[in-house]
Amino acid sequence: MILDVKKHTDLEYTFRMEYQGEVKPGQFFELSIPKFGEAPISVSGIGDGYVEFTIRRVGKVTNEIFENYVGDRFFMRGPYGNGFDVNLYKGKEVVIIAGGTGVSPVRGVIDYFAKHTDEAVNTTVIAGFKSPKDVLFRDDFAFWKEQINVIQTVDGAPEDYEGPVGMVTKYIPDLTFTDVSNTAFICVGPPVMIRFTVMEIQKLGVPEENIWVSYERKMCCGLGKCGHCRIGDKYVCVDGPVFSYVEAKELID
Repeated sequence: MILDVKKHTDLEYTFRMEYQGEVKPGQFFELSIPKFGEAPISVSGIGDGYVEFTIRRVGKVTNEIFENYVGDRFFMRGPYGNGFDVNLYKGKEVVIIAGGTGVSPVRGVIDYFAKHTDEAVNTTVIAGFKSPKDVLFRDDFAFWKEQINVIQTVDGAPEDYEGPVGMVTKYIPDLTFTDVSNTAFICVGPPVMIRFTVMEIQKLGVPEENIWVSYERKMCCGLGKCGHCRIGDKYVCVDGPVFSYVEAKELID
C-alpha cells in the first residue's frame, strides 16, 4: 500500500510503500502493475514498516505508477541485488558522489553517517543536479548540511543563483585526506559521470579497492534469467548493482 507521496519536481516523486523486512541502500525492487508491466526501482529510503522509491516518470510502467497515490496499491517483489554495507565504511574518511537520481540509492548511506557522525572520520557528499529546479530531497540536504560536509552543485543556473555551479568532478581535486589509504569513495550516477569521477578520484591516489560504484543499467527481471543486464559473466541485477571498482573496471559493456 502507498503510505505517502512526496513531489520533488514535475517528473520525480517519492513513494513511501508499506513493507516489513530486511533491505539495504542500493538494493532494488521490481514494481509492477498488471497489464502495464514492471520496472526495477532502487530503494531511496528505509524506515520502520516502509521503504521509499524515488521514481522518474519516463515510461509506460512509471507513468501508470504516477496515477496511483496514497491508499492505492501496486505490486512489489524484492529486494534484489546487493547493496551498500555501511559497516565497510565505518571508521573511514567517507566521500559520496552522486548525480541526479543517483542520489536515491545512496540516500540511506548519507543519512546514516549524517545521523552517526562519530562512526566515520568525516563524511563528504558531492551531489550534482541539472539545475536548481531539479534538486531532489531538499529537506534531507538541509539536514545533511548541518551534520556533514555537503557540496550541492548544479550544471547550470540563473545569474542570481548563489550556490556551487559545475560538474561534480570540479570539486574532487580540492578534497584532502588525513590518510588516503583509509578512505571510502562511493560513486553513483550516469555511466559517463562515473567514468570521469573515478578518473579524478584516482588522481588523488585513492586505491581502487576503496572505491564502490553502482551500475544500474538494463536491469529487467531482477533474477539473472533474462540476460538483459549481462556484462561478460556478470549479471548486474544479481552480482550488482553495487560493485567494488576492482571488479567493476573489468565490466566492459
